[in-house]
Amino acid sequence: MRLPLLSLCLAAASAAQPPPAEPGAAQPSRLELRVEELMKQHPAVAQGAWGALAIDLATGQVLFQHNSTHTFVPASNNKLYSTALALNRLGPEYRFTTRLLAAEPPGANGTLPGGLILEGSGDPSLSGRAWPYRRNAPAGPPLSALDELAAQIQARGIRRIRGPITGDDRAYLYEPIPPGWAADDTLYDYGAPVSALVLHDNYLTVRLDPARPGELAHLSVTPETGYVQFTNRVLTTASGPSRISELRSSDGRSLELTGTVALNSPVSLDLAITDPARYAAHALRDLLLRRGIAVEGGIEVRHRYSVTEAPAAPAAVELARRDSPPLSQLIQATNKLSQNLYAELLLRETARAAGVYGARRAALGQLSAWLRSLGAPAAGFSFSDGSGLSRLALVSPETTMRVLRALYEGPHREVWLDSLPIGGEDGTLASRFKSWTGGRVRAKTGTLTHVTALSGYLDFPNGPNPGAAPIAFSIMVNNANSSAAGSRAFIDGLIQALAGLPQPAQASPPSP
Repeated sequence: MRLPLLSLCLAAASAAQPPPAEPGAAQPSRLELRVEELMKQHPAVAQGAWGALAIDLATGQVLFQHNSTHTFVPASNNKLYSTALALNRLGPEYRFTTRLLAAEPPGANGTLPGGLILEGSGDPSLSGRAWPYRRNAPAGPPLSALDELAAQIQARGIRRIRGPITGDDRAYLYEPIPPGWAADDTLYDYGAPVSALVLHDNYLTVRLDPARPGELAHLSVTPETGYVQFTNRVLTTASGPSRISELRSSDGRSLELTGTVALNSPVSLDLAITDPARYAAHALRDLLLRRGIAVEGGIEVRHRYSVTEAPAAPAAVELARRDSPPLSQLIQATNKLSQNLYAELLLRETARAAGVYGARRAALGQLSAWLRSLGAPAAGFSFSDGSGLSRLALVSPETTMRVLRALYEGPHREVWLDSLPIGGEDGTLASRFKSWTGGRVRAKTGTLTHVTALSGYLDFPNGPNPGAAPIAFSIMVNNANSSAAGSRAFIDGLIQALAGLPQPAQASPPSP
């Protein structure tokens, strides 16, 4: 199979002449020949579907294309769109604010007459994560950000709360599971439900360590708040694989674990919380009690189920607040770690900040309008969520290229580039392109079963032309009946072939 190329410069890219062709027939370039070799090495990719587009950002010249206007399931390449839109619409310094509110101020005796409201704003940073992102940076206590708010309540002299602790996530429509997410995905941290009130990425970690053979394994939970009640029926075995099964109650508050843990194989499970706002309110109540503040009420929750629902009167008194890190750092963590929940929150916030209610459909409408402003045809994209966990999304490499070019040529170029994983260094590319001298890859990965993608930039910081513009590329593989490793090897080989082209020209300045 010979692949069409739209660039006349590729003939010059070959250091040796290609084999003789029939009179009148175009001779394949060195890049074409390399791609044909890759297809033979990875027959599952050839039997599936794939598309690619690569351009020289200095000139806009197409270096390579194959099925570039065809649409593919993008997997986590979807995050390029949600983070790019957020950066474009909100700006790198934008921050989320989480507040503790009350209907009236506390009395002179330190008693709050009514309850306390934990008002979510979509802030993804209420956790122990280190900010800004650093590879392998140790995390702090998982509830430390929420405890900052509890400390402010204590500092105000409040000693008793006579009402309930209410988790309020009405900043966004309550749509915890976007369409197209698999049921199994929603059980674990990477499929944690979406809510405007987020605590510790809306999951907890359950660890099962072996005891003596025949005895129950040791169970521990982080963070431990008592929100979920566990029944441990996991036995320790002397050898063999560790296998754990889970049985959850309908509200997610009870979980029975069965199975076996081998002596040399402890198990750690990152389990999603089913109602994040209720969980956050429960955790705040627990933190207040630990600080010696009496709470006479229980837990309540406020969701918004309809965009036509009349808003409640806001609480009059702000008792505590916490601002998130700037959007630039939130986007960096989203793309470096491929964090699904963060991408969903950033997408919804673009709609809420624009005065459109923070609903998934409204946010996707904002995204579609922006893509149309970039000249993307409607046939080139269809989105269902912000993270790419949904299999209902479709997008073309050509549409992805419009986003890559717009952000590279825009005013936030450096923030955008710094958000992407770097090959051989960090994020989801830490183990790829190691010890590779062909250039530096900064790109967003994407992986689902039978779906592999990589889109971003290939630059040459140590080449003979310092300051040269990168090559922008988007490569998507669908329906490849092989391991993701095979598809990744094909993609990495294609990028290596692109790195063999003559280096691009001097970088153009960003557009105003």
